[in-house]
Amino acid sequence: MRPAHVLLAVLVTAVWGVNFVVIEVGLDHFPPLLFSALRFLVAALPAVFFVGPPKVAWKWIVGVGLVLGVAKFGLLFIGMDAGMPAGVSSLVLQIQAVFTALFAIVALGERPGRVRVLGMAIALTGIGVAAVDEGGTGPLTAFALLIGAAACWGASNVMTRKASPPDSLNFMVWVSTVPVLPLLGLSLLFEGPSADLSALGSLDWQGVGIIVYVAWITTVFGFGAWGYLLRRHPASTVAPFSLLVPVFGMSAAGLVLNESVSALGWCAAALLVGGVGLTSLAGVRRGGAGSATAVGSGGSGGLSAVRQAG
Repeated sequence: MRPAHVLLAVLVTAVWGVNFVVIEVGLDHFPPLLFSALRFLVAALPAVFFVGPPKVAWKWIVGVGLVLGVAKFGLLFIGMDAGMPAGVSSLVLQIQAVFTALFAIVALGERPGRVRVLGMAIALTGIGVAAVDEGGTGPLTAFALLIGAAACWGASNVMTRKASPPDSLNFMVWVSTVPVLPLLGLSLLFEGPSADLSALGSLDWQGVGIIVYVAWITTVFGFGAWGYLLRRHPASTVAPFSLLVPVFGMSAAGLVLNESVSALGWCAAALLVGGVGLTSLAGVRRGGAGSATAVGSGGSGGLSAVRQAG
């Protein structure tokens, strides 16, 4: 990769890592489901008028929009609102690579090699260590919600791979139109109209900046820049940079939010990042074919790595 492209890849992962801190701050301004709905609303508008018509079937846009936008991000925002720290959240979500690999075995007929199986085992061990650590310092319910979010992310990765969108930015913008109304409806039902109206009525410049960051910077810029890199370099070259996301996420959480990480937490981080690295970058065989195929983060040809932002 050219030095400029390396810098761009690092910048995108830094943007995505810092995004977890921005989400943490944003949850002080908005109820979680409303916050997620606003994120997708601003990401979709006005971009949807400039990216052209959808380039894949609507069933994939709606399916990924519901699984990724409503389920994954809904669970992520609720889990963080329930007490899951920003830095740890950026780390735990990386288990999506294991879920993606497992779902790909069932849905795509992939046969993981020994190295990939080893990577999944190491990553799952890291999650187990993280659960023990979180159980001693925070709510396990919130931790479980993050695992659920990672599972939904893995499912959406496989759906995205099946859809094979030729234009990643076009796909993400159209996917962003789907979750808005379901999330608003869920917010009205579970968070209440009064909470939503209070949050919108007290909207200040910090709140506006938070929405702009999570929508335009992490989604539109991040997805567009990552897609640009994937069009010019193999996914196996670009995807490893996504492992920097929890590094930036945990560092930013420590600097901005004074979040500390225990020795057990660092052990979990090492196991999880190492296991995800092996899981994401090892070759897979499809349907008994003997050829190995390099895959991106989460085993989705590099597309899953685009959504590391949370």
